[in-house]
Formats: sequence, C-alpha cells, structure tokens
Amino acid sequence: MKRVLAIILGGGAGTRLYPLTKLRAKPAVPLGAKYRLIDIPISNCINSEIHRIYVLTQFNSASLNRHLARTYALAGAGFSPGFVEVLAAQQTPDSPSWFEGTADAVRKYLRLFADWDVDEYLILAGDHLYRMNYADFVQRHRETKADITLAVVPVAERRASDFGLLRIDHQGRVRGFSEKPTGKALHAMQVDTTLFGLSAEQAQAAPYIASMGIYVFAKQVLHDLLTQEPTHTDFGKDVLPPATSAYNVQAYLFQDYWEDIGTIEAFYHANLALTEQPVPPFSFYDEQAPIYTRSRYLPPTKLLEAYVSESMLGEGCILKECTVKRSVIGLRSRIDTGCVIEQTLVMGADYYESPSQRVDHLEQGTIPLGVGAHTTIHKAIVDKNARIGRHVRIVNDAHVQEADQEDLGFVIRNGIVVVLKNATIPDGMVI
Repeated sequence: MKRVLAIILGGGAGTRLYPLTKLRAKPAVPLGAKYRLIDIPISNCINSEIHRIYVLTQFNSASLNRHLARTYALAGAGFSPGFVEVLAAQQTPDSPSWFEGTADAVRKYLRLFADWDVDEYLILAGDHLYRMNYADFVQRHRETKADITLAVVPVAERRASDFGLLRIDHQGRVRGFSEKPTGKALHAMQVDTTLFGLSAEQAQAAPYIASMGIYVFAKQVLHDLLTQEPTHTDFGKDVLPPATSAYNVQAYLFQDYWEDIGTIEAFYHANLALTEQPVPPFSFYDEQAPIYTRSRYLPPTKLLEAYVSESMLGEGCILKECTVKRSVIGLRSRIDTGCVIEQTLVMGADYYESPSQRVDHLEQGTIPLGVGAHTTIHKAIVDKNARIGRHVRIVNDAHVQEADQEDLGFVIRNGIVVVLKNATIPDGMVI
C-alpha cells in the first residue's frame, strides 16, 4: 500500500445537505455523536495502511482544515512519511477557475500528484458511511491487471437512478457506464447480478450494479484521461463512460454496509440507524478497524435521573431528569428537566457555558446553550450551538415536508425539522 496515493474528494457546495453545510464543508458535518464525515474515508485509509492522503475541498473549508490539522498528525516527529493534507481550490495563471467537478478537481492538482512515486491513485468520496479494507480493493485491481477498478454495490430499481450504473460481463469487466439514467436508459442497465454471487432472489431484488464513487486508477491512465480531454470535468458523467471501451475497467463488489449520506434524509436515517439493536448496520465498535477522530479530553457524560434508551451519547454531556429515546446526542449537549427527545440528532456544542453564565442568561430572559426545560423534540436535527428555550415543541404535527424559515432558525426537509447552527429558538415556540 506504500505504492498507493489516496485522494478524497471533499464535495461541492453540499446543497443537498443544506443547511448543515451552510457554515461548514460537507466532509466536516458531524456524525455519530463525536465524529465527522471525513473521519470515515481517512480511517479506512489508515486501517488499510495507506498513509499518504490528500483531501480536495472548495467550500467553507475552515472547520475541515482545523479538524484535520488537530486530528491526523501522521508524520509525528518527522520519522513517518504519512500525511493528511488539505488541497483547497485555487486560481493559477494556467487555471483561473475553481473546481468544476470531481475530475476537474483532480486535474488541477495533477502535477502535485505526479511527483509521487506510486503505482495507483485511490479516489474516494468524503460523504459515505462504510468500512472497507482498501488493500483488498487495490489487490483486485492488480490481479486483474486493470487500468481502472470501480467499487460497486447491487441496488434495487427504486434507488438505481441515483447512481452511476454499470454493465458487466462474466469476467467482471465493465462494458458500459451510465450516470444516473432514467426511463429506457435505466432499464437498459439491468444486469444479472448472480454473476457476483448473489442468489436468484437477491438478484431479482437488486438487478442493478451501482458505482460507489470509489475508484482505483493506474497512475498513467488517470494522467492520460485527464490531460487528453480537458473538457471532461466529472468522473461519472464524462470520464468513465468512454473509458469502459478504451481501457480495462473492472468492477469490485463490496458486500458490506454502505450508505451515501449526501442528503438530509439519508444523513438523518444513517445516524439513527447507529442506535439499532441488537446489531446496527454500521458499528463504531470494531477494534480491528477503528474510526479515528479528534481527541478532545472532555469529561464523562453525566446522567441525572435521566431515562435513556437506544441512544448514543457523546462525551461531556449533562442530561437532567429528561427522557431520550432512539436519538444521537453529540458532544457537550445540555438537556434540561422535563425534556422529551425522540428520534432526534442533537449535534451538541463547540464550547461550554459556565454555571454562572447559564444563570445570567435565565435572569436576563435570554436562552443558554442546549435544550431548555420541558421541551419536546421529535424527528429533528439540532445543529451545533443551538439555544432552544423552555416549553418548546419541535414535532411538526402538521407533517410539513418542505419549509424555509431560516429567519426563525429552522428549515424542514423531507419532513425532518433542522434547527440551524447557532440558532436561537425562543421559549414556547411550536414548530
């Protein structure tokens, strides 16, 4: 794996994850009470013994840069060649524009990547939840003498048009690639997934092969593809479809849990799935392949007469005489007396308020950090540093599917209420 360079695509503006991406890059969005999305691909790289990692980013990258700098000092005292480095979009005399797509982002730093004496580039996405040993992926690429290898998963028809789809032959070679097809083009991409070892029943339920957006490129092949066609800006739309006929493109079947969490709905359900019993679809409790994140040295979470079931709690929380069911409660969260939190993702806070500061807030009629007394929250995402008053009800009784109320501190996406970062929800408000 020392012959592999990893390139993580930080994503664009993250419009599908808005407003969680209003003040941060998509890979910096908090996940699972204490992690961030970017921790997933970086941890997979480290566990696969791939220690040279670039992260390409363009939008709102300050918090992402800070997280990576504080978390992944792989070089240590200078004895290790490993690194995790952010490459932000930049304008140069040769290239005055910003990143225009996934392939264009890689192209703009191609000279830097070329300086590394490696055999393959591993290209990853920054907004997926999964655990993969990339060494197996790269080994498959080498064994088949492939020019390009795509990680793929079988998918059902209802989700197929959300992905790039592949046609394959009996040897696993990719013979066609179509990015997010619909209608007749979609049905034309159906394949017999028993070729990958699925049972007849499984193949009938999942008759499509979808690209995970994870690729291994032979070094020279990637350079040729990106330099010969400078107008090709996206891997899925532009680069891969013609490459399937000109190069040996192979498919690598991934058979474990994988979720693209690029939308509010997918992000919400992926977080709540972490609380499932007895075994969640994705677990952070794997000593053989841990997910790393920043060490914060926070105190333990304190529960004061609180009832908590099927939930995850980050460090440094204080929950007092409240009820929390099937929820994910992030770092430094404060949940006060009489609160009921159900099926909710509370991201916590970036800092503490002292007891005297909290008393001052209450005496002055302002709202301290956290969730105030006798508040009910159901099926919602509460972003960091939110101040939610007392006797608030965030329940969406009217079952509104979409609403934009940023001036009031919240939006609704797919029926899920999202309280904005740093928002203040006044006492008694009903959403």
